[in-house]
Amino acid sequence: MKKGDVSIMLRRFGLMKLTDNLRFLYFKQKKRKKNKEFLLKHPDAKLPSDYLIYESFQLDYDEYYSKSRGTAEWILDYFKKYIPLTGVKILDWGCGPGRIIRHLPELLDKTSKIYGTDYNKSSITWCKKNLPGIEFNTNSLEARLPYQNDYFNAIYGISIFTHLSEKMHYEWIRELKRILAPGGIFFLTSHGNAFIEKLTESECISYDKGELIVRGMTTVGHRTYSAYHPIPFMKKLFEGMKILDHLEIPSNNGKAQQDIWIVQKTL
Repeated sequence: MKKGDVSIMLRRFGLMKLTDNLRFLYFKQKKRKKNKEFLLKHPDAKLPSDYLIYESFQLDYDEYYSKSRGTAEWILDYFKKYIPLTGVKILDWGCGPGRIIRHLPELLDKTSKIYGTDYNKSSITWCKKNLPGIEFNTNSLEARLPYQNDYFNAIYGISIFTHLSEKMHYEWIRELKRILAPGGIFFLTSHGNAFIEKLTESECISYDKGELIVRGMTTVGHRTYSAYHPIPFMKKLFEGMKILDHLEIPSNNGKAQQDIWIVQKTL
């Protein structure tokens, strides 16, 4: 039985969140020693709760706090290829507990404006309290954000479409396009071909037809709600915009990596 079949079975019996909670406890224990050592080395580090860290990425303090700076630099390097990053207005769509956005004030010039939005109220409450120099907003799952038309020069969303329904894909891309300035850049990640091995046989058939695969039966937006993105679907999603680049990242130590899509709102 493939992992995908196990996942489907857990969803059908309403056990997905329970399983995920048990997984959280497992990683909390597994990372206990390493995280304790991190706290001894970084006693002043501002960290959100363990579950917020786990829910947004992985329960590893060093990965969250230190190594995420490299991720922020990596994203900005892609933006630099297409737009100047002086006086830029940038949005972290689905910022979670600030893993990436916390580094942007140090990496961008003082004239830039940095924004973060997320549907998790606990994450945004923590970010507002602990991450100065950034404007945070709590959004709902409904595709509606409190920003004016054509406002942002750059928007990035790391593993956000991976937890949305098909309907929400189209609703959110319209909203993100609304707030992105002409010539502005999207940087988005998706579950692409690297994740085919996780799909069931029937899902693979639909995926090969270019259909979005959605594993629901749990809360939309939660880490246990999963979507898988064939290239034809993504190209259809981005109709009316210019796809500047699509990158399929090689596996890292046997772990599948998400695809990168860089898309521009045309003038």
